[in-house]
Amino acid sequence: MRALVISDIHANVIALRAVLEAAGKVDAVWCLGDLVGYGPDPNECVDIIKNLPNLICLLGNHDAAVLGQIRLDAFNREARESIEWMQAKVSPENQQFLKMLPEKHVIGPVTLVHGSPRNPVWEYILDVHTAADNFPFFGTKICLVGHTHLPVVYIHSTDKGTVNWALLPIGEKYMITDRVILNPGSVGQPRDHDARAAFAIIDTNRMTWMPQRVAYDIIEVQNRIKSSGLPTRHATRLGDGM
Repeated sequence: MRALVISDIHANVIALRAVLEAAGKVDAVWCLGDLVGYGPDPNECVDIIKNLPNLICLLGNHDAAVLGQIRLDAFNREARESIEWMQAKVSPENQQFLKMLPEKHVIGPVTLVHGSPRNPVWEYILDVHTAADNFPFFGTKICLVGHTHLPVVYIHSTDKGTVNWALLPIGEKYMITDRVILNPGSVGQPRDHDARAAFAIIDTNRMTWMPQRVAYDIIEVQNRIKSSGLPTRHATRLGDGM
């Protein structure tokens, strides 16, 4: 199976459309959560995602917060403002879709979560120590995570018993031989100093992973954020990719 892996769309419909066009034909779409939050077009993003064929979609922490499942004081001030705005904007139909999203899904050799296998909605995997602690919490060869907005791979060496990390070249296929935790990065708000939307293609037959990037009209999204009354920082950070 050849699947498009996306995460952290964050109500950025222009970036989402660019990713779907760049990905081309795939057998399935696997979305690791955070459809909403930060950006100006939550309903448009949910409408697109929920109508994709062969979709697996998970609950992210911003999705859960919009539903009232996470306390707002768990977020910084600007994120709280965004969530409150989302709560008023996301349609009842799309809120119902978000309510139906699971926190975890296993398909073949792959476990899918938003945050981590240990804490699917909330935990950030930002270093090899946290990654190492999480390998016992999934039984498959591969775990896909989002949440950090950083495209990275954590590799568990069965020979050495160690965990290492790597940033993979864009557009090159990575052969999955060891157990791994893979993050495709963020569609709607990258934080690795590359402003382009991030996504990946996984092939579970050939056991390959290919990180990819695509440019989109950032200025248009920034203007839409500002005109919506959302925090200005959510606009400015798009241009910096951080």
